[in-house]
Amino acid sequence: MNFQPKNLTFYTSGAPPFSGRSSGFEEADYVVIGIPYDKTSTYRSGSKFGPSAIREASSNIETYSLRTNVDVEDLKIYDAGDLNVVDSVEETLKRIKLLVEDVVNSGKIPILIGGEHTLTYGAVQGIGPNVGLISFDAHADFRNEYMGLRVSHATFMRRIAEYIGPSNVLEVGVRALCKEEVEYANGTDVTMITTQRLRELGPEKAAELVRAKTKDFKRAYITIDIDVLDPAFAPAVGSPEGDGICPNMLITILNSICDGKTAGIDLVEAAPQYDTGTTAAQAARILFEALCALQNSRVR
Repeated sequence: MNFQPKNLTFYTSGAPPFSGRSSGFEEADYVVIGIPYDKTSTYRSGSKFGPSAIREASSNIETYSLRTNVDVEDLKIYDAGDLNVVDSVEETLKRIKLLVEDVVNSGKIPILIGGEHTLTYGAVQGIGPNVGLISFDAHADFRNEYMGLRVSHATFMRRIAEYIGPSNVLEVGVRALCKEEVEYANGTDVTMITTQRLRELGPEKAAELVRAKTKDFKRAYITIDIDVLDPAFAPAVGSPEGDGICPNMLITILNSICDGKTAGIDLVEAAPQYDTGTTAAQAARILFEALCALQNSRVR
């Protein structure tokens, strides 16, 4: 049996490996962990099935990236399986924090597959407060409280901003906010780049802008809510919002920012029962391209 840090061993259980293959933990550069949790979902639940659907898709799509000339088959990826979740959001986030700490302390990059977006709060805590967050999401998620909860899929970004500082938060592709969230963003140093602004710029200029906005981050955690894409491209999500971006826009930006500063990545909110596999396939391709961009930056 391959060596694993104690928390990975204790808190995870096996699953079919991401991309259909898995290196040993010790030799791996990237560690995949599924987070099958959607307890606080309030519109369309089902993202707890995201990790299994994305893994299945990842084993059935081609692995070569024409953008980077890197093949996922050549990457050293260890799939640790799925987090053993519990009902409590606090306990689940604590476990995510411990797993991410294990991976980071082992010199590897965590790749989390959700699951609802709340998991990002636990992941960022596992990285530590000295990190910048780059979030791709249709929603701002800056509510202070939602349906009686201070920690949920609609409030977690507010909690993260409090933890790492608003100036270290960049939200990309936002197009769905309530008045409270607009007021919070306008009253802090949070940076938001809307969907409309991305389209005005086009993919290449948008990538340049995101990179410029994050140039002062010494480390960056990247979170991708698949609902940043328009529902035409990713219909099976927990909270669909129209007028979104296309996969080319997202992948072009990711290709620009996935580099040596990247401390971890997650992809969340795919709820596969709402389509016939399109969204899971999009998610797998996005993760493939992000991983290939990371690998390309390591060997330059």
